Amino acid sequence: MTNRSLAASYLVKAQKRRRVLQVLLEEEAYSDVVREAQELVELALKGMLRQAGIEPPKWHDVGGTVRDYSARFPTVTVAELDRLSSVSAWLRKEREFSFYGDIDFIPTEQYGRAAASRALDDATFVLNVVTRVVKSEP
Repeated sequence: MTNRSLAASYLVKAQKRRRVLQVLLEEEAYSDVVREAQELVELALKGMLRQAGIEPPKWHDVGGTVRDYSARFPTVTVAELDRLSSVSAWLRKEREFSFYGDIDFIPTEQYGRAAASRALDDATFVLNVVTRVVKSEP
């Protein structure tokens, strides 16, 4: 298996998660939208790194790593790289709270449509950029 075939596999997994996000939003499972969006973004960005021949780090927020290797992504603008990094950081921060919550933080009560819509929009943006990179860059 090559980095590129693994990158393509990550992209397929991220695309399937994108379809799930819409269902979760329709079900008003807002905290689950946020959590699954984080999974999508992590998979997609790690696929982007693999496409460029870079072994992704073993942590959840790889947006900074993508930015560090920006020269390997000539079709991605600086503004897009900034947003990729920002989305990754935000969703990483929400990862555990959106899934597990805490004694004083109940995910199903704390996350509303606005957070879920933001997560869906951000995940869609990331997926679009990564799709372009994985499908177009050798």
